Amino acid sequence: MSLSQRRIVITGMGALSPLGLDVKTSWEGLAAGKSGVGRIAAFDTTNYKCKIAGEVRGFEPKSAFKNPKDASRADRYTQLAMAASKEAFANSCLSQCKDLDLDRCGVIVGSGIGGLKSLADQDARLIASGPDRISPFMIPMMISNMASGTISIEFGFRGPNFAVVTACATAAQCIGEAARLIRDDDADVCLAGGSEAACVELGIGGFAAMRALSTRNDEPEKASRPFDMGRDGFVLGEGAAIVVVEELEHARRRGATIYAELTGYGITADAFHMTSPSGEGAERAMRYAMRRAGIGPDDIDYINAHGTSTAQGDACEAKAIRTVFGEAAKKVAVSSTKSMTGHLLGAAGSFELIACVKAIETGVIPPTINLDNPDPDCELNHVANIALQRPVRRALSNSFGFGGHNACIIVESLRD
Repeated sequence: MSLSQRRIVITGMGALSPLGLDVKTSWEGLAAGKSGVGRIAAFDTTNYKCKIAGEVRGFEPKSAFKNPKDASRADRYTQLAMAASKEAFANSCLSQCKDLDLDRCGVIVGSGIGGLKSLADQDARLIASGPDRISPFMIPMMISNMASGTISIEFGFRGPNFAVVTACATAAQCIGEAARLIRDDDADVCLAGGSEAACVELGIGGFAAMRALSTRNDEPEKASRPFDMGRDGFVLGEGAAIVVVEELEHARRRGATIYAELTGYGITADAFHMTSPSGEGAERAMRYAMRRAGIGPDDIDYINAHGTSTAQGDACEAKAIRTVFGEAAKKVAVSSTKSMTGHLLGAAGSFELIACVKAIETGVIPPTINLDNPDPDCELNHVANIALQRPVRRALSNSFGFGGHNACIIVESLRD
């Protein structure tokens, strides 16, 4: 088989989000238009301008590890990543594959920020008690590649292993690079995606200092409102989402359930500004993804927009979609699931790709909730407030990050 013929499919999915501790519960929340945003429970917000976030609630980290002690040596972002990986692995039924070549199984899992809580806690310990009181686990708990490394150790995957760190494009790029590795015959299977746990004092304080966060503290469920005239910033969320990316014939030989085929992947840089998007880079990323998939704008049924609920970002993305899709922009369904989860940062791209896969599987397109008064600058064919029942053959997931990083992925129902 030539490398160009190696097709890429998704055979497993796992997720923890503000809507639930697995894919099933999270998807049910998305399809129902349910908000997972609430008042922050993790710390006292008295002195904070922003008092709301999309937190993962009810998670027991020890259950995610073979050795429960390993949970206490891992930052929350790694704990979440491990739990999502366990679900994805189980969902893929890879454990039943008796001839699985672990040298050809990789892990590509990233985080936009990494172990922020661990860093902040140990800095406080340094100031209070001196350097001798810093935990010897601080560095491995903090660094952004540790989730990927820990997952490979847990499963014994000895193939390619690394972490992409491209802010809010992280998870999408991890999945895209996993697909590239498989297409280039460097692996047959990869656990890929992202994890984030930045809903901590330093995270909320830092993003608030940028004036990036919504301060609709009295109405948490209505605070994340992409493309709406009343949007006042994004809502910080946390979570993890991992998918099993696999070569098609490898999946068929073991009788795997195939949820979707990954056919398009495009990455670009704005080369414009640290935190403000140009729109031009997003346009090129979408075009590149469609070119790789061998399709045009009329072939996309659903776009899961990056749609963060910021004034400039939403308008910029909407314009980019209109530019790329032309007349097709009037009919392709568009929604932002961040309206329900908040912004999962480095986990957003993989969680939203799962939403695209579930839309293909179920024929349900999740809505953008709180879209009560659409901004004329964000004119698109929005799925507003209530899920849309419509067959979805192909879906595009957009992910754009600080630094001008853009990653777009196209998934579709499996072709013969």
